[in-house]
Amino acid sequence: MLLLRYQKYYNKTILMKYRRFTILLTLAAVTVALLTNCEKVEKPENELPGNDTVATDTVLPPEPPADNIYQFKVLDGNGDSVSLADYRDMVLLVVNTATQCGYTPQYTDLQRIYETYKDSGFVILDFPCNQFGGQAPGTFDDIHNYCTSRYGITFPQFAKIDVNGANASPLYVWLKSKKPGDIQWNFTKFLIDRKGEVKRRFEPNNALTSVEAAIRNAL
Repeated sequence: MLLLRYQKYYNKTILMKYRRFTILLTLAAVTVALLTNCEKVEKPENELPGNDTVATDTVLPPEPPADNIYQFKVLDGNGDSVSLADYRDMVLLVVNTATQCGYTPQYTDLQRIYETYKDSGFVILDFPCNQFGGQAPGTFDDIHNYCTSRYGITFPQFAKIDVNGANASPLYVWLKSKKPGDIQWNFTKFLIDRKGEVKRRFEPNNALTSVEAAIRNAL
């Protein structure tokens, strides 16, 4: 009888120790799992030794502005802003003009050339400039009325600008960067292709027949 009681007591003790061991083992497993999860949160996958972190999103630098004439805006005769992107896919002839210059009669041939090729996607952009001998005096209305009544021009004419110096129009700063050299006089011409890029520069004394031939080739 005594032996039986001892056996029961022994079995009970072993069972209790087994349960304690099982509980401790379970607690240990839970603790390891919790520590593993914390480490994952505190140390992202993109973290490297030395506290250097690899960016998960690559930040690209902004694209530079397109290097063509369409990036510019100018003022019309009313002082309203006009984007030269309005003339996208057209062949352009950009001209600085004056109303009291020895080259002013070029307006006659410029209007003829415009009428000849405008339906093919050609336009002249006229920028009066008073920097050369003060030969474009007066307001925009004075200049425009003179050009329309005397030469019958119908191509776009914009507000008076400077083409050289500190106050030069950004458009002309860009034009001169493509075909270098300050503007020497009135009626210097830049030919722009359908991509908005500068193709040719013509000085005032270049024959308009050569200008017209270049326009035809660009079209």
